[in-house]
Amino acid sequence: MNQQQNPKESDWKQFRKMVPGLRERYLEETIPYIQDVLNDKNRTPTQRFWDTYKKMEKTGRILEDCLDGHSRSKMEMYMSLMFRYGLLKDEDLKHFSEELQDNLQRIRGFWER
Repeated sequence: MNQQQNPKESDWKQFRKMVPGLRERYLEETIPYIQDVLNDKNRTPTQRFWDTYKKMEKTGRILEDCLDGHSRSKMEMYMSLMFRYGLLKDEDLKHFSEELQDNLQRIRGFWER
């Protein structure tokens, strides 16, 4: 897909449909870490508070970066960010066109160098 070209309508619809579930799954995976920190008796209450605060702040920034301001023209960029931060996973790609899957795999290849 040319960077100037909008993604296919079917990919855009699927992306918009998936976003709420991706957010919930990411938080579902993040919350146990926060709970573990809060329950870690080897840390002082102050350490638990600040460690939890830092994780929640980081998680909030990731969610804002990945989920705020979607547009069809920037969908591929947002999906790349979602992959980078773990919101989007390989198994999620099966719902999208081969063209989009190939583009995202190519972008991910640059990160892994």
